[in-house]
Amino acid sequence: FMDIIINNLKFYRNNQQLKIFSFVIMDNHIHLIASHKENLSKVIRNFKSFTAKELIAQLKKDSRSWILNLLKENKADYKTDSFYQFWQEGNHPKQIQNVEMFNQKVEYIHYNPVKRGLVSDAKDWIYSSARNYLGLDCVFQINKIL
Repeated sequence: FMDIIINNLKFYRNNQQLKIFSFVIMDNHIHLIASHKENLSKVIRNFKSFTAKELIAQLKKDSRSWILNLLKENKADYKTDSFYQFWQEGNHPKQIQNVEMFNQKVEYIHYNPVKRGLVSDAKDWIYSSARNYLGLDCVFQINKIL
């Protein structure tokens, strides 16, 4: 499932001009520091829509009906055009004001898997840009800040 998200991040970076400066992909959420020259909200909305369809298709293929049932229960009643709710509605963008804020957000993002007890060191979570920042191999190459 992580590969679906990674592959879509690569697509949006390579084909939709999405710049990603930091990320972590967890089992139940994702954090990004990202930018887009025109409309970041639209790009993120499209990313969420497309990945939801791919992830739900994979869940069906893998016969993960218990997860699909949870996604069905979480769907808002007014959403008549979909059967499941994979992502939380909307996104929660925060404009980064300065270098200190950027560094604090990167640290918060990278610390997520440690806080959850999944790893003891952020660099050990392969679905995170912590590895990029340390010059280690990573599943996704982030954009460099000049």
